[in-house]
Amino acid sequence: MEQPEDMASLSEFDSLAGSIPATKVEITVSCRNLLDKDMFSKSDPLCVMYTQGMENKQWREFGRTEVIDNTLNPDFVRKFIVDYFFEEKQNLRFDLYDVDSKSPDLSKHDFLGQAFCTLGEIVGSSGSRLEKPLTIGAFSLNSRTGKPMPAVSNGSGLWMESFRTTGPEASGGVPGKKCGSIILSAEELSNCRDVATMQFCANKLDKKDFFGKSDPFLVFYRSNEDGTFTICHKTEVMKNTLNPVWQTFSIPVRALCNGDYDRTIKVEVYDWDRDGSHDFIGEFTTSYRELARGQSQFNIYEVINPKKKMKKKKYVNSGTVTLLSFAVESESTFLDYIKGGTQINFTVAIDFTASNGNPSQSTSLHYMSPYQLNAYALALTAVGEIIQHYDSDKMFPALGFGAKLPPDGRVSHEFPLNGNQENPSCCGIDGILEAYHSSLRTVQLYGPTNFAPVVTHVARNAATVQDGSQYSVLLIITDGVISDMAQTKEAIVNAAKLPMSIIIVGVGQAEFDAMVELDGDDVRISSRGKLAERDIVQFVPFRDYVDRTGNHVLSMARLARDVLAEIPDQLVSYMKAQGIRPRPPPAAPAQSPPQSPAHSPPESPLHTHI
Repeated sequence: MEQPEDMASLSEFDSLAGSIPATKVEITVSCRNLLDKDMFSKSDPLCVMYTQGMENKQWREFGRTEVIDNTLNPDFVRKFIVDYFFEEKQNLRFDLYDVDSKSPDLSKHDFLGQAFCTLGEIVGSSGSRLEKPLTIGAFSLNSRTGKPMPAVSNGSGLWMESFRTTGPEASGGVPGKKCGSIILSAEELSNCRDVATMQFCANKLDKKDFFGKSDPFLVFYRSNEDGTFTICHKTEVMKNTLNPVWQTFSIPVRALCNGDYDRTIKVEVYDWDRDGSHDFIGEFTTSYRELARGQSQFNIYEVINPKKKMKKKKYVNSGTVTLLSFAVESESTFLDYIKGGTQINFTVAIDFTASNGNPSQSTSLHYMSPYQLNAYALALTAVGEIIQHYDSDKMFPALGFGAKLPPDGRVSHEFPLNGNQENPSCCGIDGILEAYHSSLRTVQLYGPTNFAPVVTHVARNAATVQDGSQYSVLLIITDGVISDMAQTKEAIVNAAKLPMSIIIVGVGQAEFDAMVELDGDDVRISSRGKLAERDIVQFVPFRDYVDRTGNHVLSMARLARDVLAEIPDQLVSYMKAQGIRPRPPPAAPAQSPPQSPAHSPPESPLHTHI
């Protein structure tokens, strides 16, 4: 039995874990109609981008563009390249300055205005292009230079003043005054998104089993810079044959060779044994460039067992492996679909069952404190604030379930929070919160906890548009044990073939074992013997995100990150299953005005590349 020590077992593994960076997005900045701060010419603008830390909410300078001489309409050449996470609220700030000298100290230059946004806002805008007004906002004077400087929001609505605040005349503008506009464009950087599809067969492999033939499978490794190898794919086992034909498989090119087409790919051939002590048959090496030649004489490989070769003078090989087919295509990403116009339709469903407690009492999960949001409102805000930027009309259906409705006390598991049966949509996240609070004052909490009606409601809407232009996300916030498990499982199995995903947030201290079953991460959900086509449910218990220090901003950011992390892959998996390719992005707007030449003296720290 000849088995290398580093042979991996046949258990599941993530071929990309730890090797593939987050999606990177390139931000391009342009401005129009900036303030003119120079007496005898136009301003010489510079843009500085800041990112905000999730935990401490402090703004940190990320990078600077070049300086462009004598223009109020700059199109900056230097880009900002940032990691993009759909599930996080990535706050950005852009400050514009008129550069008066070669000093890297921003306090020595004229402040022209600023804009705040999130990376999701830019990406979710039509064509991933966002235009926002620049404003002076609150400002202060630097005590050393006398120049106006921005007094920056710390993200909680408070303003941090590092300098001595003065009146409007100090900045040459009025706080809140518009100072032109900034245009931000985002483009996903190509990161070798090709996917290779290939098939192999083997001939005359060594016989390893005493009472039968071998049970062969292949293991693929990519080589690393230090000469080691990382496993990246295993084929299925072909039972009792020395001439196997394995199934076609697909693998990202970056997982196979990290984008280096000449990097060595090692393939090992094993005979499968039930106890896991698989017998080593032999190995061969190739490269992506060789495989890309397709079926040819160059892609017939001798399987060599080094130990056998050393022991036996007449040893030739342990069989051959042949590439039967090879094809490559570019893999579409979540951002490709968003940029092509796919809208995410967000719907929320809130649990109004009596187990939540009397809303007028502070022990209730629905208690409306004048000082802070309850768990329902916190969860809704955390998820909604991120997902809202991917829906252009910002109109979100909001439903309730498990309550008695006026005037006749009818129990409903699918009622509009705004009271409008014809149109349950609310304007923005604030509109949902307003309708939620209004419902608490008019309905009677009752029961039971039924999910199937709201799942079916959203599925009905999702079924009307299946061309890839819309994708629905249902957020269910609940406190209790589900009462209609069988019906809900059936509704989810039916919904899995539609363009939709479901997020469930459990609030309170109840046991949520049933929710874990619906999640389907470990075992795919089924109903009446029918398996769900996709895993579309993500469940998290709210109590896992309650920050003991009382930092709701941080704990809700973590909640949003975890519940939204699976949405991009779920959307892409639906599109791929339906054979839907991203639409081309909308046409770019008309050409911008002529650009003045860039001024970027090499000795100036202001112009260093990011």
